Amino acid sequence: MVFAAPNDALARAEGVLDTDPPPLHASVAHQVIGIWQRDWGDMRLALDHLRRARALAARADSSEREADVLATLGVALVHAGRTRQGLAAFERGVERGTGHTRARVLYRRAYSWWVLGHHREALDDVRRAIPVLRQEDDVIWTARALTLRATVHLALGAVDRADADFTAAEALWDTTGQEHDKADAVESRGLAAFRSGDVPAALRLLDEAEERYAKLGTPTFMLNIRRCEVLMAAGLAPEALAEADAAIAVLDGIGGQSTRKAELLLAAARSARLAGDPGTAVARAAIAVRLFAGQRRTWWEAHAQLVLIEGRVAAGRGSGRLVAEAVRVAERLSAFGAPAAPEAWLLAGRIALGLDWTADAERYLAVAARSRRSGPPLARVTGWAAQALWARAAGSGRGVLEACRRGLDVLDDHRTTLGASELRARATAQGAELAALAQEVSLERGGPRQLLVWSERWRATVLSAPPTRPPADPALLSGLTAYREIAARAETARMDGKPVPTLEREQRRLEREIRSRTLHIRGGATGGSDRFDVGRLLERLGDGGLGDGRLVELAVLDGRVQVLLCGGGRVRRFAGGLLAEAEREAEHVQAGLRRLAHPGAERRLAVVEAAGRRLEELLLGEAAGQLGPGPVVVVPPARLHRVPWALLPSLRERVLSVSPSAGSWLRARETEPPPGGRHVLVRGPGLASGGAEVPEVADRYGRPTVLEHADARVPRVLEELDGAALAHIAAHGVFRADSPLFSSLRMADGPLIVHDFERLARSPYRIILSSCDTARLASVGADELLGLVTALLPLGTAGVVASSAPVNDEAVVALMLALHKGLSTGQSLAEALRDARASLPGDALHQATGWAFTAFGAA
Repeated sequence: MVFAAPNDALARAEGVLDTDPPPLHASVAHQVIGIWQRDWGDMRLALDHLRRARALAARADSSEREADVLATLGVALVHAGRTRQGLAAFERGVERGTGHTRARVLYRRAYSWWVLGHHREALDDVRRAIPVLRQEDDVIWTARALTLRATVHLALGAVDRADADFTAAEALWDTTGQEHDKADAVESRGLAAFRSGDVPAALRLLDEAEERYAKLGTPTFMLNIRRCEVLMAAGLAPEALAEADAAIAVLDGIGGQSTRKAELLLAAARSARLAGDPGTAVARAAIAVRLFAGQRRTWWEAHAQLVLIEGRVAAGRGSGRLVAEAVRVAERLSAFGAPAAPEAWLLAGRIALGLDWTADAERYLAVAARSRRSGPPLARVTGWAAQALWARAAGSGRGVLEACRRGLDVLDDHRTTLGASELRARATAQGAELAALAQEVSLERGGPRQLLVWSERWRATVLSAPPTRPPADPALLSGLTAYREIAARAETARMDGKPVPTLEREQRRLEREIRSRTLHIRGGATGGSDRFDVGRLLERLGDGGLGDGRLVELAVLDGRVQVLLCGGGRVRRFAGGLLAEAEREAEHVQAGLRRLAHPGAERRLAVVEAAGRRLEELLLGEAAGQLGPGPVVVVPPARLHRVPWALLPSLRERVLSVSPSAGSWLRARETEPPPGGRHVLVRGPGLASGGAEVPEVADRYGRPTVLEHADARVPRVLEELDGAALAHIAAHGVFRADSPLFSSLRMADGPLIVHDFERLARSPYRIILSSCDTARLASVGADELLGLVTALLPLGTAGVVASSAPVNDEAVVALMLALHKGLSTGQSLAEALRDARASLPGDALHQATGWAFTAFGAA
């Protein structure tokens, strides 16, 4: 009962002890309390109760009862870090028990071997136990043993064997009422899904397991560890670190298992390293190493040492001593058959390369490269990264490019299993090193065309296909509606000066629920079908009214901007400045634009213009004088997405558009407008100008659909936006840096968020966002952007006009009216925006407003 209904079992056991029971019954009751405290409470109390249970079993003169308690005590001692005492208890348990009881003891010793990382010993014991348990028709313990054997198979990389055992165990659990064990089976299936490379399924199953545990009221430390592992693979390392640290705090608060604390510290260390925090990674890993060593858990200790070395290398501490330590860890992991062994060999090779120990590096990298042919996607990527570095050390540029191509192809396939745009974007971080290596070789040995191809290979990949979503998910739709209502109530309360902590807590809860559901969605798109073609790009730059158009792609190699100027049938390369300096200058410009959005800041105008000139020197260099007279498309790296490009002197009076990648510009250029030519104008609440441009814009387009006041509600707005030729939305915009897919536009019934736009079958062909901060985006993954604009581009939108800074509502009206004047005569968004800027009054307020808006795409 202790695993079917833990809290009820605890109460029953305490009730038994209140009745002055005989020794045999008292032994069972103390054992139940000991199990409860061992798994969900205070380990010291657990050991006290289990020792009493053993003494009472001896008084009852029951060797079978004593053997059973010794097995439970052995597990507790191992979890408390007293490994030698725990294994001794198991030895006595095996000696005292017979038949069925001994099989249960062997199962629990196998579990402890797994905890200790002794996987071969675990398999030996569980294989001895299973036939006896089956012969005794012990369904519950047979299911437990099969689940354990599957988990050990996973640790050894035998995913197919694990899956077979999990399936058999689940069939048995369905015949029982063991709710905790059922939850554990779902959790284990989540781990199996993750090991096979299915991250969405893993997240869904782990969330389901958490719901089951919550109904039982039991802590979930093993689940926390597994979720951290999946979150890290999904590119969500900061979230994994937060989860691990929170679980450690809970465990410390209840005096829980020392073994689980060590594992959580290891998860926290790995998360911190991936999150770019080597100091925290080293600190957590060092404690984990000490704990594992004290617990005699050599398998785990080797994994913690690997993370400790990785953290030290990330902190810039490469040395010959670290090479030797990395090799020792790699050898130990290889001896264990651990899937992490290639990662350790790759690390040793990296450090050796940094010291110019080429021969040693090639030897270590060659071992790591063996993993490129089989195993889960991220393990194969590790192998291809090792192969690429090995080819680099051997001086084979062709070998580097081939390895990078193969590794990124693996990641392409993996990425398309992810349905959520956020996961797709974050997953690209796994390929950042491969893309950078290929760019370096292209810069050294290839021409500008090759550098362009490799710059595009791993840029804005999330925009290559729309996010996958179920046709109708009632729970998601219900969550979005509830979120909108709560957010609207919170906003109203804030405007009235009322406290809103309860509403804010509920809003955060709904955000977590919505995000969780979207992360569960599995991808359905195929990868690699739309490879970037330089010839096609150059052809498009010269046709369709672009005349002598130019595309400027900015690549960043070793912290410096490389300018790739495309047009006139060729690709040329120019040197730019340091990326860090350009980022600082862009922040100064943003600060200036924020000031200029308010009257009385005219003196800032000259400062902002001077910063624009410095940005041009850093970002365009000599290419600024080679742009020709035609339109210009700028493709910046993700970290420069907030640059107001129209501020740069050489771009100020041009037909100018911006695109996240050359490939996405090509797709937008070749997107056909929808039939029917519907125009939709939306006016949200609370604008200082009242959205004054909307009635005048409506007069330009005959009989457009105008949604305002009560009609401007999210469901109706989405219905009208779907498949429109042109949409104009005048509404307050809010960018959420902490969660970019909850960036929003305020409608009459609450926020219209990015997740809402992703439900459109086809977003408007052209969309104008007459709002503050609607072009702000979050830079994630290798070179990806998340936000309103990037949500629209894969869904059928070919052109967007949006602002990258706060803007003055009144000044926006004049800009928007001039913009629509150009559009109504057949101009593109970029042409109309250029002419609209030129028509504005020359004061600082209007000039800053014009610079803040950018045309994205190609419509």
